[in-house]
Amino acid sequence: MQDKDLMSVPPRNVLANIGISAISYLASGAFLLLMTFGTRIRFLAVGLSVAALVIGVSALLSRDREDKKPGFLIAGAGVLGLLAQFGLPFMQPIAASILGFAGIGLLVAGIGRGIQFLRNISKLKSME
Repeated sequence: MQDKDLMSVPPRNVLANIGISAISYLASGAFLLLMTFGTRIRFLAVGLSVAALVIGVSALLSRDREDKKPGFLIAGAGVLGLLAQFGLPFMQPIAASILGFAGIGLLVAGIGRGIQFLRNISKLKSME
C-alpha cells in the first residue's frame, strides 16, 4: 500500500462520524418522505408532524449548540407537515412538495456519505 493511499484515509473517529451521518441522513430522508406520503393517511401525518415538532423544540431548548441546528430543521419539518394537513388550500401542496424534495435530498446525501464511508472502510481493510 502506498503512503498516498494511507494519507487519503481519514482517522477512525472521522470515519465513524461519516458513517453516523450517512445513517442519520438516510433515516431523516425516509422520515420526511413518510411524512409526505403520510398525507394520504391523516392521523399518521399529524402524529409524525407533532412528533417532529416536539423533538425539534426540545432540541432547540438544549444547551448544546450542536443540537440547535438539527432541532430547528426538525421543528420546521413538523410545521411543514402540519401545514400540509391543515394549512390553507394553496399552502398544502407547497408544504408537501418541500417535504418531499427535502426527503429526497437527504436520501441522496445519505447515499453519498454511505459510499464515502464504504470506500474508506475498504481502503482500511486493504491496508491491514
